[in-house]
Amino acid sequence: MKATRPLPGDVVADDLDQPFWDACRDHRFLVQRCARCGLFYWPASCCTVHGSADMAWVEASGRGQIHTYAVIHQSYRRTFLDVPYNVAVVRLDEGPLFHTSIMDCDQVEVGLRVQVAFVDYESFTLPLFRPSQTP
Repeated sequence: MKATRPLPGDVVADDLDQPFWDACRDHRFLVQRCARCGLFYWPASCCTVHGSADMAWVEASGRGQIHTYAVIHQSYRRTFLDVPYNVAVVRLDEGPLFHTSIMDCDQVEVGLRVQVAFVDYESFTLPLFRPSQTP
């Protein structure tokens, strides 16, 4: 199953997550972490205990496992004409859930170990995931 190709207007960064998208362009995967308790968060957020004052972007492993997924067979937008495609929720090794697509994988399944794979487009880079080469 291959990843779909979004158009430039489909990925819009805002002030909160701009550091994430900037890092993706450099093929680095970031999440936010609370400096007080060490919990990781995605998307850009605040700690559920300590608020937003001590949040910082940190490099993450880019590894995790599929928590759940769906296979989409109907094209609902002109940017997603190449069906079927998958939408997956990956539980990152750091803890947060991350919504993505799994590429280079014929059989997506819950529990499958995956790693980030950056796909460069003209004006942005998407962090997709593929089956992990290491357990």
